[in-house]
Amino acid sequence: MKRLDRYIIKEIIKYFLIVLTVIIGIFISVDYLGTMDKFLRAGMPLLKALGYVILRVPFMVAQLIPAIILLTLIIVFGLMNRNNEVLILKSSGISALYFLKSVLLTGVVLGIFLFLLSEIVVPITFSKTNKIKEYEIKKKQSLVASREKNIWIKGHRKITHITYAKPKEGRIFGISRNTFDDKFSLIKRVEAKSGYFNDGKWILNDVMVLHFEKETNSYRTEFLKHKQETLEILPDDLKRVMVKSTEMGFSELLSYIRKVEAEGYDATKYRVDLHAKIAFPFACVIMSLIGVGVALKTKQHKNIPSIVTIGIGISFFYWVLYSFCLPLGYGEILPPLVAAWTANVIFLSIGLYMMLNIEYENR
Repeated sequence: MKRLDRYIIKEIIKYFLIVLTVIIGIFISVDYLGTMDKFLRAGMPLLKALGYVILRVPFMVAQLIPAIILLTLIIVFGLMNRNNEVLILKSSGISALYFLKSVLLTGVVLGIFLFLLSEIVVPITFSKTNKIKEYEIKKKQSLVASREKNIWIKGHRKITHITYAKPKEGRIFGISRNTFDDKFSLIKRVEAKSGYFNDGKWILNDVMVLHFEKETNSYRTEFLKHKQETLEILPDDLKRVMVKSTEMGFSELLSYIRKVEAEGYDATKYRVDLHAKIAFPFACVIMSLIGVGVALKTKQHKNIPSIVTIGIGISFFYWVLYSFCLPLGYGEILPPLVAAWTANVIFLSIGLYMMLNIEYENR
């Protein structure tokens, strides 16, 4: 590796760590102070509350790494441009495209780091923060999401199992509800293919009811097309207990998708999230390209704050477009692959255009 490449990479790493440290510090301070009232109401020790906030840091960092890379490169090359270092290098016959080698290498490395962070660390910390939030802050006790991604509901002498749910639509699938007597003997079992929430009640479809009859000491089976049932759960509760894609790594999510689809349920939302687990880390490479393009614009090389502001704006618009496309995939308006990669394709085109335009202007 040439000395110039080492210098550029060293500067990128230095400013990346500075920006990252500042953002983490701001996040911990704001998040800790902003949720202090919730901690106090829950009777949570402040030290444990700080631990909860720190556990949220990996998820926050994973969401912001592409933006941090963009701002880092704008600062590094903006300073080089302002100090006329870029001009000197160009006068020596070095093309603007030369910088891409070091920049893209950094983008690829940080993209891999982001993928590994999202694959290994975030699922663990995100799951722990969810449990602390639900069971220690909100004091919820009746609902349990198992490691097998199924939903279990514990009520008074009742245990309900739901295989799959669509919380936004208020629909559940694969319902099994067991009722016990005071000796924990099964006295009733309700099985249903699906169900939906209507007017504050659950309506189950394709139902089989197993009744225990004391007189004959046997079970009687009843089949119903529809049955109204009172469950200790609401659609909003389903959103809370459903295992989120963030809590699963890539391979675990892929395995879950195959399991859900094998059981005949729609896993479109999870397929979108699966593609997003690759698409979002790739944004590190794209933001590296755009960051250099913005910083090397000749008309802006004297004003670092202005191009940093532009960088923040670009990051914001990328996030808005990315967040807009994913729901289109969830709603099956766009195919999962297209929904996850549309923002990347658009911003990659912008980045390539900016670099080619800079190279053309400097000829």
